[in-house]
Amino acid sequence: MRLAFFGLPIAAVLLARDGHEIAYAAACRPAPGWRRLRTRVAPGKTELTPDVNADGTFERARDARPDLVVSWFWTTKLPARILGLAPSVGVHPSLLPRHRGADPFFWTIDAGDDVAGVTAHALDVEYDTGPILAQRELRVGAGWNAWRLARALDRPSLSLLRDVVRAYADGRPPAPVAQDESLATRAPEPSDEDLAIRWAWTAERIERRVRAAAPWPGAWTEIGETIVVLTRVRRTGDFPRALAPGEAAVRDDGVAVVRARDGAVELLEGTDEEGRAALSRRDLADLVVASRTA
Repeated sequence: MRLAFFGLPIAAVLLARDGHEIAYAAACRPAPGWRRLRTRVAPGKTELTPDVNADGTFERARDARPDLVVSWFWTTKLPARILGLAPSVGVHPSLLPRHRGADPFFWTIDAGDDVAGVTAHALDVEYDTGPILAQRELRVGAGWNAWRLARALDRPSLSLLRDVVRAYADGRPPAPVAQDESLATRAPEPSDEDLAIRWAWTAERIERRVRAAAPWPGAWTEIGETIVVLTRVRRTGDFPRALAPGEAAVRDDGVAVVRARDGAVELLEGTDEEGRAALSRRDLADLVVASRTA
């Protein structure tokens, strides 16, 4: 089957290994598989981050005469004229229609979902709205952060993509099922406001927010006059009861704790505001001590 491919190179390399011809490839970045894609899999047919709205990109994709348009982690909307070249499919790392958008990993962890997954769907001009072709579920591990979830979904996402493309090549494409709009939720990239920790929340919610944002961009708070990014915290019932929500102390074991609405959280790991310098639990405790004596 002749494919016009858009996304991370490794998926195109694996589809070629399955016997499909990569007739045109647009890579979103020079990630693993990039060298092989442009030199062996699709030499002379591969571009790096082309403008998909440009006439030239459309013409090259059209001239490839694809039987199928495939997207795997392409980072912008594909215009209708490219999607109209052939049946178009992609895989999204959530169980659509839940968590439509650019960062389902953050919102899956933040919502406390027990089950995540991947969805193969027909591509539409809007993000993640096309009919569902197939899904696979994955149980979210206790304590996972967003990075761990993303890595855990990579393999099933690639496997599902290959199975769906193979089904098209075999002449038995999956039957499309329209998404239930009443179940749809949004998963945009978190804003700076989304990443701010609210100490009036429950300790469980604060811990989820930190895990959802870890390791990057991180959830942030202020200790005294210093902005810090927290990348690992832990709920605890061991804290001075005199603390009010948002107040911090350092326990006798040297661990800083901050009172939440219904308990407290231990500050275990973080970085400075720019994400350049790592902060250990000792560093965080020292900041708490300094803020209380300032």
